[in-house]
Amino acid sequence: MDFKLVLQKLLTDFKEHDIRYALMGGFALGVWGVPRGTVDIDFLLHSDDMKKVDGIMDGLGYECRFKSENVSQYISLQKVFGEVDFLHAFRVPSLSMLERAVEKRIFNGTVAIMVLKIEDIIGFKVQAIANNESRKAIDLPDIESLIAFNKDGINWDLIEEYFTLFEFNDLFNELKRKLGR
Repeated sequence: MDFKLVLQKLLTDFKEHDIRYALMGGFALGVWGVPRGTVDIDFLLHSDDMKKVDGIMDGLGYECRFKSENVSQYISLQKVFGEVDFLHAFRVPSLSMLERAVEKRIFNGTVAIMVLKIEDIIGFKVQAIANNESRKAIDLPDIESLIAFNKDGINWDLIEEYFTLFEFNDLFNELKRKLGR
């Protein structure tokens, strides 16, 4: 997958159509200084924009392989375009995440992209662990790395909200003891 090419095409169309989005997933970890291999691009997207995104993805030659109320998965038959996944934001917490997203520059500053804040990426990782305990081996080190590489300015209260929501208070306290200031 040519990440730069795909992102340039998508972001141009997102801007043209006023799509409310934020990068998330493995690629977003890299933006925040935590390199992690990934084979796709993941976005949080305002659910009201999904019809416009369907048209954009179709116009770029992607095929919708899966769609539900919560997620959409697009795959291109051309390997250069790869897979793009969208998590649909329609509940208050995910809509708030979109509002908190920040613009970052990637590819040596040549591309501007909206990215979820560190705390919100952590929130999704906590949810992934809650949904599937085996994800803890992958997601907990990602959480620790995000915090370790970005210690200054971390909103511990927001991170605690996510851990409390999924009843991981002990895990949060251990994390804060290990990495907090």
